[in-house]
Amino acid sequence: MNKRVIPYVVRPTTAVLTRGFDPRLSVGSARPAVFRSSTYVFNSPESAERAFAIALGKVRPAADENVDLIYSRLSHPNAEILEDQIVPLEKGAKAAAVFNSGMAAISTVLLSLCGPGWSVVHTIPVYGGTQHLFDTLLRPLGVRTIGVPAGDGAALDAAIATAGNLRIVYLETPANPTLRMVDIRRAVEAARRHPDAPLVVVDNTFLGPAFQHPLALGVALVVYSGTKYLNGFSDMLAGVVLSADEEMITHLRGTRAILGNILQPDECWLLDSRLPTVTLRMNRQSKNAQRIAEGLQGHPAVRRVLYPSLFTDPEQINIRDAQCDFPGGIMTLDLKGGKMAAFTFLRSLRILRDAVSLGGVESLACHPRTTTHSELSPEDMERAGITDGLVRLSIGVEDWRDLLRDIRDGLDAI
Repeated sequence: MNKRVIPYVVRPTTAVLTRGFDPRLSVGSARPAVFRSSTYVFNSPESAERAFAIALGKVRPAADENVDLIYSRLSHPNAEILEDQIVPLEKGAKAAAVFNSGMAAISTVLLSLCGPGWSVVHTIPVYGGTQHLFDTLLRPLGVRTIGVPAGDGAALDAAIATAGNLRIVYLETPANPTLRMVDIRRAVEAARRHPDAPLVVVDNTFLGPAFQHPLALGVALVVYSGTKYLNGFSDMLAGVVLSADEEMITHLRGTRAILGNILQPDECWLLDSRLPTVTLRMNRQSKNAQRIAEGLQGHPAVRRVLYPSLFTDPEQINIRDAQCDFPGGIMTLDLKGGKMAAFTFLRSLRILRDAVSLGGVESLACHPRTTTHSELSPEDMERAGITDGLVRLSIGVEDWRDLLRDIRDGLDAI
């Protein structure tokens, strides 16, 4: 593994460029090269035996031991470099595992930690793919899933307290696409009171790692679609799981080896090159989004602008102020006129593109009810607050004044 040890503690923005990579092991390259190999040559038969014993969990590696690599389905240099360099971005993290998509990361966590007879309490809405995983894979495998509306702290407390064989409390905050926030600390405390000691898992894609820090609030695992803000250029898929518990990450890597969903070397190299700019990009996007959201208040075509800086619910305001540094780059417009108004708006945009995904440097807009959350039943969508008039906007790094004018023009077309 291409590792270098810095003899003193540095700040995250420095560590992300220096940790876990030794140019001397890459022919002096200033930045990591791409190691495109399926298999690796052992230093000796003994080191091969040792590597397999560690990979199979029979023994634990010694501190700072350089264990021989085996096969790229298990790990490879670019994955190890990326997993080292992403850790300092997530406050409280000690280890990470990378996957070939956000859904691969979420699926590996749930399949690793849940089995028949276990229960999962989760907030709603969640990303449509996550809900589809609950409905079409976990339930048939005998896992009970219990949905609770995001932002209803009392209902979440009650669901956690009464769930039998509770293994995971899964939170997505802010919720996609309604931006409803969940009190992470309160959920952690409720989980600690449960006799089954369930693990709290947070999908931190919307605000992390720059603006929300779940591990510092006691969460066991943080998951990301690395496709979004971590990458930021809408040109690759990736998933990441981080934790303060290194053994839990080791366990997830073992499941990853079985499922074969590790992130490939080229994508690891690309994502690693994007990490130093995550905070810079997210700050620009958040500032743009806040100016735009506040500039859209009162437009006659808009029933509500859903955005953290515009919360009016006292509980939502308290949650935002307690656990979020900045409001982020995602907003949702609740348009008067339903689906017809939403489609007219989307057709009228000239700068923002009608596309799913989010977190890229370019601005995107989509209609969740017919795209990202279309897998949900009409009843589940109504329960989650995903109405015909909702349009989700992912604000990029363009000049905010141009974006605001484009959005206003689209609203005027309604």
